[in-house]
Amino acid sequence: MSGANTIATATCLLETGIIPMEEPETVVKLDAPAGLVTVYTNCSNGKCKRVRFHNVPAFAFALDKEITVPGLGTVKVDIVYSGMIFVLVDAASVGINIKSSQGANIVEVGERIKRAVAEQTDPVHPENPQIRGATILEFTDPVTNYTDGKASLNTVVVSPGRLDRSPCGTGTCARSAALHARGELADGEPLYHYGITGTEFIGRMHGTTKVGNYDAVYPSVTGSAWITSFKQVVLDATDPFPEGLRVGDVWKMDSEE
Repeated sequence: MSGANTIATATCLLETGIIPMEEPETVVKLDAPAGLVTVYTNCSNGKCKRVRFHNVPAFAFALDKEITVPGLGTVKVDIVYSGMIFVLVDAASVGINIKSSQGANIVEVGERIKRAVAEQTDPVHPENPQIRGATILEFTDPVTNYTDGKASLNTVVVSPGRLDRSPCGTGTCARSAALHARGELADGEPLYHYGITGTEFIGRMHGTTKVGNYDAVYPSVTGSAWITSFKQVVLDATDPFPEGLRVGDVWKMDSEE
């Protein structure tokens, strides 16, 4: 499940006519591996202006869990499910400044923490055991009061080592769930969540539920996307790599691959 890609997919489906656009609102349902996701799109003059998706229930496996990280010592992390299993880390607690110019260091530290979490924990979704293990990490700044809700800056480290260019939809859901579990974000209160490029998603919670024994929330995220290119991918019958290829540089392949 990816929130930013959900917003982008709905925008592309409607603006290219793959799904008929109805104004002022078109409802799209996407069957993601995490579960059914309902998308509400605000449409005008053939354009998809704003997209709000309602995600699967989000919940915290653990808050302030202590993890031993090489070179950093003990680091407190939140482990949260929101369509993916996130590791949330207070950026300042590990000396991180969320700025694009610090991207290389952010990625290196994030991957190091994520590896340590994987070695020391094994969270398993209580209703779908195929969803297990923390796979993505989010650095966060403190929340502040803003207009009618709260606001915060974040950046998400995606393996094998890059930063999410968006404010991260599932990351916004994970942050909302963690804040709600701490009593710092009320049901229906907006979270204005900013990414490293300065763009904004707005998260909200729409009631609570249970997932297994975990207290969970129903999160939504609102954002926008724009089509920037059209591509045509082809496969030549004589291509020696019909399934594509990887080279062990940025992908950091295992030695046996």
